[in-house]
Amino acid sequence: MFFDEFPLDDAVLDAIDSMNFSECTPIQEKSIGPLLNGRDLIGIAQTGTGKTAAYLIPILNHLSSGKYPSDSINCLIMSPTRELAQQIDQQIEGFSYFMPVSSSAVYGGNDGARFELERKGLTMGADIIVATPGRLISHINMGNIDLSKVSFFVLDEADRMLDMGFNDDIMKIVSYLPQNRQTIMFSATMPKNIQLLAHSILHNPIEVKIAISKPSDNIIQYIYVCYEGMKDKIVKSVLSEDYYDRVIMFVSKKTKVKELSRTLKIKGKTIGAMHSDLSQQDRDKIMYEFRNHHINILIATDIVSRGIDIDDIQLVINYDSPHDPEDYIHRIGRTARANRTGCAITLITPTDTHSLHRIEKLTGKPIAELPLPLGCGERPTLSNSHNKNKKSHANSYRHRQHQPQSRNFSGKQRRSTPRDGKHHKSSPEA
Repeated sequence: MFFDEFPLDDAVLDAIDSMNFSECTPIQEKSIGPLLNGRDLIGIAQTGTGKTAAYLIPILNHLSSGKYPSDSINCLIMSPTRELAQQIDQQIEGFSYFMPVSSSAVYGGNDGARFELERKGLTMGADIIVATPGRLISHINMGNIDLSKVSFFVLDEADRMLDMGFNDDIMKIVSYLPQNRQTIMFSATMPKNIQLLAHSILHNPIEVKIAISKPSDNIIQYIYVCYEGMKDKIVKSVLSEDYYDRVIMFVSKKTKVKELSRTLKIKGKTIGAMHSDLSQQDRDKIMYEFRNHHINILIATDIVSRGIDIDDIQLVINYDSPHDPEDYIHRIGRTARANRTGCAITLITPTDTHSLHRIEKLTGKPIAELPLPLGCGERPTLSNSHNKNKKSHANSYRHRQHQPQSRNFSGKQRRSTPRDGKHHKSSPEA
């Protein structure tokens, strides 16, 4: 379905056209119609499916009608992270380019000057506010914001917000909103706590569910089976390859991010760290440097697994295996974007066997194993059932470029990284 098949205002269609959008994604096709009709909606869809546009386009179309007050906050969008809040704000700027619609992003981790700018913006009343829960609560407590005229309330990545402990903050924010509003919730998953939240704040919602997408076929996936103490040597071996100069490495704890950013040295490559202890100014600086190729390798927690849109990432390394298989999809989805190819490598220790089972069940196929680099020692043994499963599927990978001929169950060491960088090297950014 194409956007011009919806009854959208010309200014909205002009903005969509200027952004080179034409055909709807599945979540957009199923969501825009009900939202234009004023229905509450809960959408189950992953990052990267186009869900931001799925709710922004109908909201902006409503605002273009001139029926809403120009000096009040008409729409409130909640985001779990600063980075996603910034990205949503940027998309609002694009989609509203031909409309007299104002927006402001409100998020924590800033200095006093930024907080004062936010206060002034909130007092004057922007059409759309994009906010993280904690920061918005601070402004509410100080009397800096009037939410009594909000007509549209959006919870983006609601599951992540609840995982981060924002349930009470969200319910407090809801208590300041008018009962007569359109409420929209998007979540990658639908656990019981999300169902309870939806039941409490949405009225007779339409439910739109997009099946969890499999990783792109352009992502070549590998694992190393190793002990914890082998990880640094494996990472150094992989990152020393000349053709990997755009890399994100995911680590489970911010303390490990800090440690690796200090101790990991790769000749000819620069390393940056992204974690929640950084000030917003420092996080913005690191993302700017990474986007502009001043940083080659970004070590991060899951803070950048969603909502970060950089097209030329060549390699994703899961230094720590994610416990949630859907987080695996989000992480490796940072590579092979915009029709490029990419590679994803996950380090698996014996304690990660169950996580690996769940990941492979979700992706629908076993992940090929690479032999350990020279000097690492022998690989550990995973559970017998897992090893047996891997052996039975070994032949299915032999047709793929760069794929080792078999799993290294003997413990013998061979060169661990694919030599041909051509397949993995991303094409130049357009």
